[in-house]
Amino acid sequence: MVDFQHKDSYNVRDLEEIVRLLRAPGGCPWDAEQTHQSIRRNLLEEAYEAAEAIDEESPEHLREELGDVLLQVVLHARMEQEAGRFDLDGVADGICKKLIFRHPHVFGDVTVSGTGEVLSNWEALKREEKGQQTHTDALEAVAHALPALWRAEKVQKKAKKAGFDWPDISGAMDKLSEELSELRAAVEQGSNVEEELGDLLFSVVNVSRFLKLDAEGALNGATDKFIRRFRRVEQAAAAQNRTLEGMDLAELDKLWEDAKSDLNAETH
Repeated sequence: MVDFQHKDSYNVRDLEEIVRLLRAPGGCPWDAEQTHQSIRRNLLEEAYEAAEAIDEESPEHLREELGDVLLQVVLHARMEQEAGRFDLDGVADGICKKLIFRHPHVFGDVTVSGTGEVLSNWEALKREEKGQQTHTDALEAVAHALPALWRAEKVQKKAKKAGFDWPDISGAMDKLSEELSELRAAVEQGSNVEEELGDLLFSVVNVSRFLKLDAEGALNGATDKFIRRFRRVEQAAAAQNRTLEGMDLAELDKLWEDAKSDLNAETH
């Protein structure tokens, strides 16, 4: 057993010590074997679970999920400390300096008129801080690890700031129709299908942006709706003592339309 003092309440420093003990000789073999890359996905998953707790508006769940996110931060910082490059205090120092630099209207003598000017200054300071000299530099700086729809939206918004955008949604809608036609042609020809599909999805994000809708949220909503209808289809098949696998397409389509009508009626 490691030398550790149990307490009624712990803080961030205690979490650091627990992680140190887990990765130290005599600790946990699994924790000791982990690298940045091996737990990279864990960080993303925990962040999404925290986001789900926010959507649930559950303080208890959010506290738990934020703890899981914090654990990932402490683990990654500990790995760097073991390598002699930086530690958790270094992480805190970096974010503190960034916040101070990007809030000159709070920590300096800059005056702002409101939120709009704050956001404008933030972007300008961010580009200065990261050495982004062109608009393309700003587009390329959008994280590749973001969900694709989210990344596309952020890139489009940055392009808009450079004046590269349609004046209204009609241009985005026309582009969407054009990309759909190009995808159809690509499928028929059997070439460049993935590229054209990507162009179509990029155009869909453009339309959602003009509508001030979150494409990621819209797609999640559509997926949830599909699951609700699929459940109703499966239940209807079971009521007939049949399985989905034993039905032909026409029968499945009929059950789908019935499920769609029933669920629409229940929500109106």
